Amino acid sequence: MRNDTLPTPRLAVAYHSGYGHTAVLAEAVAAGARDGDATAELVTVDGITPDGWAALDAADAIVFGSPTYMGDVSAAFKTFAEATSSRCVRGAWRDKVAAGFTNSGGMSGDKLHALMSLAVLAAQHHMHWVNLGLVAGWNSSTASRDDLNRLGFFLGAGAQTDTDLPPAGVVGSDRATCRHLGHRVAGVTARLISCTPLRTTAR
Repeated sequence: MRNDTLPTPRLAVAYHSGYGHTAVLAEAVAAGARDGDATAELVTVDGITPDGWAALDAADAIVFGSPTYMGDVSAAFKTFAEATSSRCVRGAWRDKVAAGFTNSGGMSGDKLHALMSLAVLAAQHHMHWVNLGLVAGWNSSTASRDDLNRLGFFLGAGAQTDTDLPPAGVVGSDRATCRHLGHRVAGVTARLISCTPLRTTAR
């Protein structure tokens, strides 16, 4: 139930999706944020528009998402990350909340490296990184692939989709894990922005 003493956070999901699977997860993150009484806007970063940049600049929290290709974020996401450098220099996103998610065809696929790239991007912008906040699922004989965090990632949400399946084939528990991430980020952000503003000038 909503705590009416907390402000309504503005969350943006900045993502690239090569084949549509990561877009499904981005929508799940946004849905979870809305469940957590935040507003949420999806921003595709390949060919980002001025309105997209404005949404990111106005957001209290940005959740970054990219497929994992060859053990890292996609080239399109990397291009976007490099385009944020002027914002980094002037501290435009300083003290915003950040989190991340990724998807690949392999169970591992070196997704941790992609999540680390997203976390480093957030750190360079002096943002506050929120981890997934779930124990590992699917790690015992009585567990299953229907568990939240079935792949056992902690830095962010990691998902796996069979490469021969369309976006509708994204595993339900992975969608639910991303939804959990969006809800968690909304709650953390609401509590953070209800406090004395943290924004400071860079030294």
